[in-house]
Amino acid sequence: MIDRLVIVGLGLIGGSLARALKERNAVGEVIGTGRREASLIRGQELGVIDRWTLDLGEAVKDADVVVIAAPTLAAEKVLESLKPHMRPDLIVTDVASVKGSLVTAAERIFGEVPAQFVPGHPIAGSEQSGVEASTGDLYVDHRVILTPLPTTRTDALETIRAMWQATGAEVVDMDVAEHDVVLAATSHLPHVLAYGLVDALAQSGSAQAIFRFAAGDFRDFTRIASGDPVMWHDIVRANRGAVLDSLDTFTEHLAEMRRAIESDDSEAILATFERAKAARDKHFLTQYQVKGKPQGATD
Repeated sequence: MIDRLVIVGLGLIGGSLARALKERNAVGEVIGTGRREASLIRGQELGVIDRWTLDLGEAVKDADVVVIAAPTLAAEKVLESLKPHMRPDLIVTDVASVKGSLVTAAERIFGEVPAQFVPGHPIAGSEQSGVEASTGDLYVDHRVILTPLPTTRTDALETIRAMWQATGAEVVDMDVAEHDVVLAATSHLPHVLAYGLVDALAQSGSAQAIFRFAAGDFRDFTRIASGDPVMWHDIVRANRGAVLDSLDTFTEHLAEMRRAIESDDSEAILATFERAKAARDKHFLTQYQVKGKPQGATD
C-alpha cells in the first residue's frame, strides 16, 4: 500500500504504527528520523524501522508518506523543517492531539495548508512511552480521527485513511474546531484533573499516608498522571481556549456539588450521581468503545 514510509519521532505512537503496518504487509520500507539517535538505533534493533537518519531531507527523499509522530508543539517545528523538501507527490500527516494550532502553523509556514497535508489523531496510547513500548496491536478497534480541510486532496486523504484502517483502526472524519473541543473535554481536561489531584495530595501534610493506602479507584483515576509531562504541557498550551472552556464548565459543576455536600442536600447529591451513572452506562459502549474494547489514553 505504501512503498516508502517515513516516521518523524520514533516513540510509542510512531513505533506502533510502523509495527502494525509491517505485521500486516501494508508497507514496504520504513525509515525513522528525528532528534533522538538512541531511539532510532533502538528502533532498528527491534525491527520497528528498516533504517534511520538524522537528516530529514535525506529521510523524505523518494518517500511516499511522512508521518509526523511528534508532540503537538514539536510537530509545528517539523512542518517548518519539512518545507524545503515538500514535493507535490509527498503525502504528509501527523498524530498530534490538537489540530487547530497545527493547521494555523501550516498556514503560516506554507502560506496556505498544503493540499497533501492530512491532519490526523489516533485515539489510542498508554501512560508508557518510547519505541520499546510500541506494539503492533495498539490501534486495533480504536478510533483515528482525520480532520481534512476543504482543500485537502482526495487521494492524500484516502491514502491516510487506508493506512490507518490497515492497522485495525476505525477511521472517522471531523471538523478541526470540533475535534479540539471534543478532545479538550474527553482527554485534555481529565489529564489536567489527574495531574492537579496528584500534585495537590502530594503537597499535603498527609501525603505519605494517602499514597500508602490509596485503593484501586485512586490508582485508576490518576493513572494518566503518569504520562509524559512535557507532552501534556504542550497539549494544554496548544489547545488553551478549549481546555479553559472545559475547565470552567467543570469548575462550576464542582462548585455546585460542593454546595450540595456542604448543605447536606441529599437529593442534589444523589441526583448528580444517578445522572452521571446513567450517562456513562448509556454512552460508554457507543461513544468510547469500538467492538467492545475501551479506548486507551491519548497523546
